[in-house]
Amino acid sequence: METNDLYPVHVLDDEECWDLLLSSSFGRLALSIAGEPDIYPVNFVAADRRLVFRTAEGTKLLELTVNNKVAFETDGIGRDEAWSVVARGHARVLEHQADIDAADQLPLRPLIPTLKYIYVEIIPETVSGRRFQLGPEPERY
Repeated sequence: METNDLYPVHVLDDEECWDLLLSSSFGRLALSIAGEPDIYPVNFVAADRRLVFRTAEGTKLLELTVNNKVAFETDGIGRDEAWSVVARGHARVLEHQADIDAADQLPLRPLIPTLKYIYVEIIPETVSGRRFQLGPEPERY
C-alpha cells in the first residue's frame, strides 16, 4: 500500500526496514525480566543483518543476559514524513576475540564520554516498519 492522502501509512518490507536501520544510529532496546519491561536508549550500528551496540556493566547488561529475547526500535521524523522500524530477536554479548575485533572496526562510539568495552549483538528474527505521511488532521465531521 503506497502512502497517499487516503492511506497515510505505508507498511515497509524487509529491505526498506534494513535500509532505514543502516541509515540510523540511535534507538531503544526493550527488555523484560519477570514480566517487568524496561527500555534503554542506545546508539548502534547495523551491519550484516545484525545490530551492534556497546555497553558497560549494569542493569541493561544483566537483564539481557537473564533474558536475551529483545525488541529494538529506531525511528525518524522529518517535515513531511516519519518512519519507525522494530527488530525482534536475540541479543548476545560478544565474547570471542575475533568477534570483538570485528565489532571494534565498526563506526560505533559512545555518544557520551564513558568507557563501554562490552559489545552486544542483536540478531533480528523479524523486522517490521511503517512510514507515515505527516499532515493536518482530516475533517472530523
